[in-house]
Amino acid sequence: MRKTRNLCVSAAAVMLVLLALVLCGCRSTASAETLSPYERIDACRRQIEKITDFRPQVVIVLGSGLGDYIKSLDVKAVIPYSDIDGWPESTAPLHAGNLVFAEYKGLRLAVMQGRLHFYEGYTMEEVVLPLRVLHLLGAEIAILSNATGSLNPDFRVGEFVCVSDQISSFVPSPLIGPNIDQLGERFFGMTDVFDKDMQETVLRVARENNIPVHSGVYIQVTGPQYETPAEIRMYRLCGADTVAMSLGAEVLAASHMGMKVCAINCISNMAAGIEEFTVHSINETMKDVVPNFTVLVDGLLDSLAGK
Repeated sequence: MRKTRNLCVSAAAVMLVLLALVLCGCRSTASAETLSPYERIDACRRQIEKITDFRPQVVIVLGSGLGDYIKSLDVKAVIPYSDIDGWPESTAPLHAGNLVFAEYKGLRLAVMQGRLHFYEGYTMEEVVLPLRVLHLLGAEIAILSNATGSLNPDFRVGEFVCVSDQISSFVPSPLIGPNIDQLGERFFGMTDVFDKDMQETVLRVARENNIPVHSGVYIQVTGPQYETPAEIRMYRLCGADTVAMSLGAEVLAASHMGMKVCAINCISNMAAGIEEFTVHSINETMKDVVPNFTVLVDGLLDSLAGK
C-alpha cells in the first residue's frame, strides 16, 4: 500500500513538473508575442551586438542580383539573417539573405545582401525592421537599390535612375499604427526625402565614367505579379518613371528616423505595354549591371568618406 502511495506521489510530482514546464513555455511565448515593435527591434540589435562590436555608419541595401557588390569591400563579418532571432528571412530569388559588415576607405558599412518584400507575406513593419535595427546600431545614411521596370521610354534596360522623388501611395505605410517614439516623430515632411548632395554625386560619377544615369520618380507597388499595360499607363499619368515592388517603404522608414537617403534604380526591363520581357532576361540584366553599379556606389562612398 505504501509502495503504491509512493508511486502515486512520484507520478503526481512528475505531472506537476511537466505542467510547470508547459506553463513556463506558454508564458515565454506569450511574452515574445507581446513585445512592442520597438522591443522587437532592440532585441535584434542586442543579438547582433553579442556577435560583433562593429558599428556601421552607412546602410547599403542590395536589390535583386546585386549581391556581388560586396566583393569590392573589406568584409569584417557576415551574419545570415537566419542567425538573428526575429529578423525575417529573405525568400525572394537572387537575395542571399546575409547581413554583411564591411569597411570602405574608413567608412563602416552594413550591407544587406538581400531585402524583405511585402509580397513575401511579411508585414510592412517586418519589411523595414532590418533598416531600423541598423539605425539603432549607428547608421545615419541609407543607400538603397533595386531592380526596376522603366515606364519612361527614354530610360533603357541596363541604365540607372537616381531617384529624385517617389510615390508610395499604392502600398501600406510601415508607419501605420502607434508611433515608435524612440525612432522618430509621428508626423514629418517628405518634401526633400532624397538627399540632394548624394543625388548630385551619383550623377557626377556617372558622367565621369560614361555610365547612363537618369533622374526620375519611382513608384512602389505590392507585386508579386508584374503590372498590366493599363496599370502602367495609370502610373505614367501619376508621373512615375520607374516601378518595382520594394524600396519605397524603406525610404519612409529611413526618413522617419531622420536618415539621409539615396536610392538607385537599376533598370532590368521595360514595363508592360512598352516592350516584352521575361523573368530570365531580368535576372541576366541584373548580373550585367553589377560593374557599373559598383562604380556608382563606390564613387558615392568616396564622396562620403571625403576621398
